Amino acid sequence: MSTIIHDSLFGLAIGDALGVPVEFKYREELALDPVKGVRGYGTYNQPPGTWSDDSSLTFCLADSLCDGYDLADIARKFVAWRNAEIWTPHGRVFDIGMTTHRSIGVLDEILQKNELESLTLLYLEADEYTNGNGSLMRILPLYYAIKHLSLDEQFDRIWEVSALTHGHIRSALACFLYLRIYHYLVEENSKEHSFENAISDFQGLMDTREIFKVEREHFVRMLAPSFRDLPSSEIASDGYVMHSLEASLWCLLRCQTYEETILTAINLGEDTDTTAAIVGGLAGAHYGIGAIPSAWREALVKTDLIDGLCNRFAARFLS
Repeated sequence: MSTIIHDSLFGLAIGDALGVPVEFKYREELALDPVKGVRGYGTYNQPPGTWSDDSSLTFCLADSLCDGYDLADIARKFVAWRNAEIWTPHGRVFDIGMTTHRSIGVLDEILQKNELESLTLLYLEADEYTNGNGSLMRILPLYYAIKHLSLDEQFDRIWEVSALTHGHIRSALACFLYLRIYHYLVEENSKEHSFENAISDFQGLMDTREIFKVEREHFVRMLAPSFRDLPSSEIASDGYVMHSLEASLWCLLRCQTYEETILTAINLGEDTDTTAAIVGGLAGAHYGIGAIPSAWREALVKTDLIDGLCNRFAARFLS
């Protein structure tokens, strides 16, 4: 049985998989040979339907949350993935960001020393130059474990989970805004109302702590009414968390189907798999898994494994 969990996680993974073969290609290259459907091989020489670290770490988080919220267990799942024990499409890790790789190495050391309290303090060691998109790409399942909390408490929990790999407050704020948009989409609001309501929540949060106000300038353009009308030439699609969030939300707002949303995201170029994964989770929730082209769904590898995870996660959080 399909649930909002299936819609979201399959939406994310399929977007990821379609973007993998052309990761790092520039927009100008893709304009000459745009992605129109499932491809294989390419950048990483992977078979069609292969998902990357974006989906793997999302699945790790969802897998852990099935047994309750435990920061140490989430960290263990991330370490186990990096060591190619769990949640890889073909038994090995072929794509991992530098910050994520380094951070999971730190998690491994913390776990080996059993210094678990250190996991809650990782945000203290982050600097502005660690704001890649590696926590935003995997944060979606956390929504279900925190939706009962106040927005202030939700942010603290988001920052804690984000900081396992990306501890700067900007990354956590990006994750918060993303999950607020997801919240309203799940509540069956339109894309436009979801965006507007999430912005209201976000601006309310930004007024609650002095530390947030320093970050406000990085979100100004995205929160402006004219954001969706920006030309693609003004939308960056590299691995910086703000660029990834902007590109994803721009695609969501401008496009009218899951297919159009994902192809638009990928053909922006550069971090193609991550942009498509981030917006894929939102578009999957909004349009539903039935709106995803059947050829795309059938090409995805290990669908039975993903379906099983979705069923376990839904049993935990939707029953």
